[in-house]
Amino acid sequence: MANYYLDIETTGLDPQKDKVITIQFQELDRSSGEPIGKLVILKEWESNEKKILEQFIDECHLKDPYPFTFVPIGNNFNFKHNFLLEKTKHYGLPPIDILSRPFIDLRSFTIIMNKGEFKGSGLDKITGKNLDGNKVPHWYYHQEFDTIEIYIKDKTHEFVKLTTWLYREMPKFLERFQIENRVR
Repeated sequence: MANYYLDIETTGLDPQKDKVITIQFQELDRSSGEPIGKLVILKEWESNEKKILEQFIDECHLKDPYPFTFVPIGNNFNFKHNFLLEKTKHYGLPPIDILSRPFIDLRSFTIIMNKGEFKGSGLDKITGKNLDGNKVPHWYYHQEFDTIEIYIKDKTHEFVKLTTWLYREMPKFLERFQIENRVR
């Protein structure tokens, strides 16, 4: 079983008309959330959208019938799921159906950490993420690919900080909950 940070960057919000321009993933330790592999960034501008999807499917063994071969950890998987499923269908590739296999989506945690409010619960508000992801399409169309890579590395770093914090702190919450509610 392998857990992987997973994220994508796109040229917009519509999976039928916008493109997936990067797919990034990094293996994380199952018990701590710490990175144990290098960050891989598949870049559409170095090949094309179909090729990065094929490469992702192959490198992450998504055709493996064992569902725990690749367990993605990310934020807001509904968005990623819709894009990846739509794009693999479009190109006649094996479907990347994130939500039909084991996954860990931190979106619920960020909402609860924000007192149940959706607004203000994005990674840019919860973590120290420096750059605004809304600018990615602009950077892409102006061929500012280095800026996109800097953004991805910063976002990954901040996501991993949050993930490792949750791995460290959440067991304490469980223990406290069980003591306070006389569970066990």
